[in-house]
Amino acid sequence: MTASRTARERVRAELTKEITDIARRQLATEGAGGLSLRAVAREMGMVSSAIYRYFPSRDDLLTTLIIDGYNALGEAVERAEATCPREAHRQRWLTACHAVRDWAVAHPHEYALIYGSPVPGYQAPQDTIAARVRDVTVLGRIVADAWRAGALRTPETDAPPELGPDSANFRALMPEVPDSVIWLALTAWTTLYGWVNFEVFGQFNNAIDDRGTAFGHAMGLMGDTMGLAQ
Repeated sequence: MTASRTARERVRAELTKEITDIARRQLATEGAGGLSLRAVAREMGMVSSAIYRYFPSRDDLLTTLIIDGYNALGEAVERAEATCPREAHRQRWLTACHAVRDWAVAHPHEYALIYGSPVPGYQAPQDTIAARVRDVTVLGRIVADAWRAGALRTPETDAPPELGPDSANFRALMPEVPDSVIWLALTAWTTLYGWVNFEVFGQFNNAIDDRGTAFGHAMGLMGDTMGLAQ
């Protein structure tokens, strides 16, 4: 009985993977808004009613793809940052930034799903949150470690407004770090994704040729902004 149940679970896992693999290919040709369970079923040679046993709706399939995308990006950032010495805060920051860019450039359609235009009619559920914050958790750890080590040399800037009560999640990611430093970290993080978005969505076409070098320079400036001297 146990062996039979294990076999069924294995078959289900294999079919689920095949469905999501085909759906990712659909993202490349149809975009997230054109994702269709019926089209996936046709490509698999499966009757359309059967696929609903695995994904009751298009939104359920989208949610799985989004969680997979966030997890893949987060894992890439975590794995890259883990190769750096813990005391090399600036190196950790730059390595994490390049991991984001490298993954996005290698997986543009999956990146577009999680950081592109919202899918009409789709509302991401709470299930996506844990995967969504994996990359920013790495940033928070770098900043918090640098702050505790006294390795942040924050430049003089105009005092930003106080972070509101809805910013508790940012404070949780960077415990004991003052709001002024959190503001700088958020500025650096949004600049990171602004650069990546421009590259992935073609805004640098005919404008910047050596995008890797330009990106590294920009992220170095953001390291300066946060005061990451080492």
